[in-house]
Amino acid sequence: MDTLDGLKTVVAVVETNSFTAASDRLGISKALVSKYVGEVEKQLGIRLFNRTTRQLALTESGRRYYEQAITLLEQFSAMVDNVTGEQTTPRGLLRVSAPVTFGEMKLAPLLPKLIALYPELTVELILTNGAIDMLEEGIDVRLRIGGVDDSNMIARHLTNFPLVLSASPAYIDKYGLPKTPEQLEKHQCIIDSNFRIGKQWPFISPKGQAETINVHSALAVNSPQAVREIAIADGGIAMTPNFIVEDALSDGRLLSVLPEYTTLEFGLFAIYPHRKYVAKKVRCFIDFVLEEFSKK
Repeated sequence: MDTLDGLKTVVAVVETNSFTAASDRLGISKALVSKYVGEVEKQLGIRLFNRTTRQLALTESGRRYYEQAITLLEQFSAMVDNVTGEQTTPRGLLRVSAPVTFGEMKLAPLLPKLIALYPELTVELILTNGAIDMLEEGIDVRLRIGGVDDSNMIARHLTNFPLVLSASPAYIDKYGLPKTPEQLEKHQCIIDSNFRIGKQWPFISPKGQAETINVHSALAVNSPQAVREIAIADGGIAMTPNFIVEDALSDGRLLSVLPEYTTLEFGLFAIYPHRKYVAKKVRCFIDFVLEEFSKK
């Protein structure tokens, strides 16, 4: 067993809290993970984990080993980058997590360009709207709409997505185009239940005056793309991030409602572990996404 293999294996077991998950992350068998951990323990003459059939618990010695192993691995990676400099390109597996709709509509189309830039990189995109443990699931970087309050993570702001209102031409023909937010009270509005605002829609007028309107709604759904489709099907006025409806606004399936008023906007952040050294593949990915969205 190479010393680096032992360090990486113990770190993977600690962060995934599982020999099986660690084997998946490292791409080796569970038996080899167990062997490497056993060899590290034998070399050091200590027990890193207390293992039962149901539970895996880190010992105090194991905790100290893990903390210093992280530092050593970071220093090793930094040394490789410093020595090779610009001669190396990012390589290996990059696991990226993103919200489902954003990932499908905005991130996935960019990945072929990323791979063309960095042909030695392999990308696995994991789309989920649920909470995830990045360390346990081996996620290198997570794109998230909204910040993060975890002190173990760094959140780098990439861009903003303002919310916009839209409705189908047929709906506007039938019910009229609202001229002020107050007139929304007489319309059917489609609620995205992902938003905490619910039926309380906030607006800022062109003169900077703020107000909140209690809209009427007979439809609520926890998907911005579904909200868009309901609006296209003449179901009412939708409030969605602009990227959700930009194509439908361009081709006329939807019309802009109250474009002179502004409402909420959400920030897109790249989330990654708070460590001194950030892997080159993560840095290149974040720089790539930042550049792509800055063009827009």
